Amino acid sequence: MVTLAVAAFIFNTTEFVPVGLLSDIAASFSMSTAQVGLMLTIYAWVVGLMSLPFMLMTSQMERRGLLVKIFILFIASHALSVVAWNFWILVLSRIGIALAHAVFWSITASLAIRLAPAGKKAQALSLLATGTALAMVLGLPLGRVIGQYLGWRTTFMVIGIVATMTLICVIKLLPKLPSEHSGSLKSIPILMKRPVLLCLYALTVVVVTAHYTAYSYIEPFIQSVALMSQGFATMLLLVLGAAGIIGSVLFSMLGNKHPATLIIGAIVLLTLSLVLLLPAASSPMWIALLCVVWGIAIMTIGLGMQVKVLAMAPDATDVAMSLYSGIFNIGIGAGALLGNQVSIHLSMANIGYIGAVLALASLMWCIFIFRRYAEILAKGY
Repeated sequence: MVTLAVAAFIFNTTEFVPVGLLSDIAASFSMSTAQVGLMLTIYAWVVGLMSLPFMLMTSQMERRGLLVKIFILFIASHALSVVAWNFWILVLSRIGIALAHAVFWSITASLAIRLAPAGKKAQALSLLATGTALAMVLGLPLGRVIGQYLGWRTTFMVIGIVATMTLICVIKLLPKLPSEHSGSLKSIPILMKRPVLLCLYALTVVVVTAHYTAYSYIEPFIQSVALMSQGFATMLLLVLGAAGIIGSVLFSMLGNKHPATLIIGAIVLLTLSLVLLLPAASSPMWIALLCVVWGIAIMTIGLGMQVKVLAMAPDATDVAMSLYSGIFNIGIGAGALLGNQVSIHLSMANIGYIGAVLALASLMWCIFIFRRYAEILAKGY
């Protein structure tokens, strides 16, 4: 489980570290941050489009061996990032990383549950989520600091080195894990006949788009709108990530007993965080407090949605999670693209307000789902 949590840390660090390096990458290629931000959308949409096809292609493969192959592609792609001689070569290297990501997150949640002791499924997912949160609290800020002082290429080199060490741990520590309940192409029509699952997927894409409309551009927002220093922007990324750990702990404690209350409450907090983003930007203290609430909210939402999706598809967990991972990343890409367009055509100051509109829509949809399908969501499909 710890090895999987470390792997989650690495995969999430490399996915989100460009958020903290947008200005540096843009400067090195003489581009604007909005133009470089399209790299986030390309990465996310590659993951979104390829999660299910790649999962189906690998559905019968032994899981430890599959993880090894994923890591080899991941490491090689980072080597290309380090030597990228123009922006489009960097994008190509990110596509390679995204392909590895697509398979990794399609199988990891179900593997965590398989490796967990009886009655500890929520805790296993929380440990995996801790790896995700640490990517925000340590990986992203540390990657940003390395990029500031040694160059953004060094950040990708360090990630590749850490991934190599993790690969060795995967080979030595993980047992062989035959594919189980992965599902197949035949599983898709069955899953598509489960209205609750489809509703959860729709909720995921809207709420994730809302979050990433603002989050994708938080670093340039802090510097150009809030007029605060690069160091303060790094600190805010640290605060937001640390708050995610709090959200993970809360979910571990309360997720089994009060899932609906947690998810609805978290979306309320996300909506308020986005609405207040611009007003809070006038005060370092207020925007720091806002980032604490924001971090707790988005981590709780992500964990709650994963648990519910798995509960709705115990007979085809890998297919269900590959669809979830794909849809989640479509939301990331859509949010990054929407934030890009808001920055270009309106003003970067408005990214929070536009995200809040979508967050409010997701809140109403979430309340409808948990009222309409309360019995099914409580017992499973």
